[in-house]
Amino acid sequence: MKMSDNRIMADNLVKTFTRNEKKNRKVDINAVDGISLAVGTGEIVGILGPNGAGKTTLLRMMSKLMRPTSGMVSIRIGDREIADDIEIKRHIGYLSNNTKLYGRFSTAEFLGMLGTLYGLDKEAVERKTRKISDILSMGEFIDNRIEKLSTGQTQRASIARCIIHDPEVYIFDEPTLGLDILSSAAIIDFMKKEREAGKTILYSTHYMEEAEFLCDRIVMIHQGKIISEGTPEKLKRESDKENLRDVFAQLIEKEGIAYEH
Repeated sequence: MKMSDNRIMADNLVKTFTRNEKKNRKVDINAVDGISLAVGTGEIVGILGPNGAGKTTLLRMMSKLMRPTSGMVSIRIGDREIADDIEIKRHIGYLSNNTKLYGRFSTAEFLGMLGTLYGLDKEAVERKTRKISDILSMGEFIDNRIEKLSTGQTQRASIARCIIHDPEVYIFDEPTLGLDILSSAAIIDFMKKEREAGKTILYSTHYMEEAEFLCDRIVMIHQGKIISEGTPEKLKRESDKENLRDVFAQLIEKEGIAYEH
């Protein structure tokens, strides 16, 4: 990566939570335990791991929605580092896996409201809404109330919310979780096109096959630690496996941990 590229970097991130156990005993748990990584312009990096691996906590810290216990995150747009919280929101589109939308609005109305908050004029909002509708194949439901949408349609509306301001960096937490084939395909195709446009994309998933098809690089994590990283081809070659699911199973077997396929 050149220094002028858009990029997001994590340096030795740790997030510790305190858990109450029996007899009022408190135990510190590292949900993320010393993770460092960087994502640059025109790149999709996938964070893979089972439920509870630390994916969501890592992405929340990378988007600066959560403070790390230790370590740091830096976000660079062009040749300038972005530190102000409001400015960060202008440059990052963050999708949470539990995003709540205003059910009584239509998607078009909701995007119009958000566009206004981002300082876009009416013409720009309408133009961007049409473009997003085409990209995510939302034409059939964009004027329907959000509370009436299917799971896949609601997820596309959530992603539309993240991209109305045309950010340089996307951070998506399980964007295709539980979706039908058509909705998943629309979201995957969107990420591929944004990569071609030079955007920086970091996303989490536990769908190994999806990541193998989509990602330039993959970071496999388990119990808050990186257990391997590299291109899909590199990971398969080094483990002598044909798919990422078997790569991951082999890696955590070496750690002495059972893994259910």
